[in-house]
Amino acid sequence: MTIQELQNCHQSIIPYIHRTPILTSNLLNKISGAQLFFKCENFQRMGAFKMRGATSAILKLSEIQKSKGVVTHSSGNFAQALSLAAKSLGVKAYIVMPSDAPQVKKEAVKEYEGEIIECPPTLKDRVQTATLIQKEKGATFIHPSNDLDVILGQGTAAIELLQDYTALDYIFTPVGGGGLIAGTALAAHFYGNDCKVIGGEPYEADDAYRSLRSGVIETNKTANTIADGLKTQLGDINFPIIQKHIYQIIRVEEQEIIAAMQLVWERLKIVIEPSSAVAFAALLKDKEQFKNKKVGIVISGGNVDLKKLPF
Repeated sequence: MTIQELQNCHQSIIPYIHRTPILTSNLLNKISGAQLFFKCENFQRMGAFKMRGATSAILKLSEIQKSKGVVTHSSGNFAQALSLAAKSLGVKAYIVMPSDAPQVKKEAVKEYEGEIIECPPTLKDRVQTATLIQKEKGATFIHPSNDLDVILGQGTAAIELLQDYTALDYIFTPVGGGGLIAGTALAAHFYGNDCKVIGGEPYEADDAYRSLRSGVIETNKTANTIADGLKTQLGDINFPIIQKHIYQIIRVEEQEIIAAMQLVWERLKIVIEPSSAVAFAALLKDKEQFKNKKVGIVISGGNVDLKKLPF
């Protein structure tokens, strides 16, 4: 990977994304002991950072590929992101969603003109259904996190953060499928001044933490976490980037996630989803390590069911 590839990716997606704000809080600085800079991707189009990677991936397709559409399997934010990115670029999007996906997320996909194909709620069925659509429609499959163009797109949030605040010591992101933290690690490597990237991960879905320790991609037998966006696992494209470039993964308990989420709602006055709160919870978990440091935190998204708040 080169800095030029990241720069080209960022320039290409600028017309289709928001440059999201960076918020600060004197009170949260006091509580954490660090100087915090929250990159608010909850204000991104469709409400999450994944709009960046989806747009990046579609833009790299040939005109013939675009004419046949794109397909992915997702029950959450990437389903919405690919639908909206495809709509913005005049491309058809086929979205494979498990039958038990939240209705609110299905409605959002429909609103962005994605065509939903439901399947049984297993990873095997999702993959098989997406593969069938590829064959039938000629659509190009775009993975939510294990795709190099998606990874580059996700890294653009950290590029903007480091453009505005050049002297960050650390950047925290949540860790799910690995696209965001891999892209952030590349951005910090090329744009940061010895800026270290740290992942936050629930104990209930700590496959990335275990993968770094074992050197192979681990899975979760269960993933009983409120951070529903972090239940996916790393892939063979993003894992080597993570191995090479990230500094640490800090695991957090469910109650710590909820407390961090509530703190952001109360003090920053913004809506964030539980997965986003994991990064902040990780900093608070080990705040002595980051005392008096300048720390960026990527708020990954704000798509939350307001009828199911944990506080």
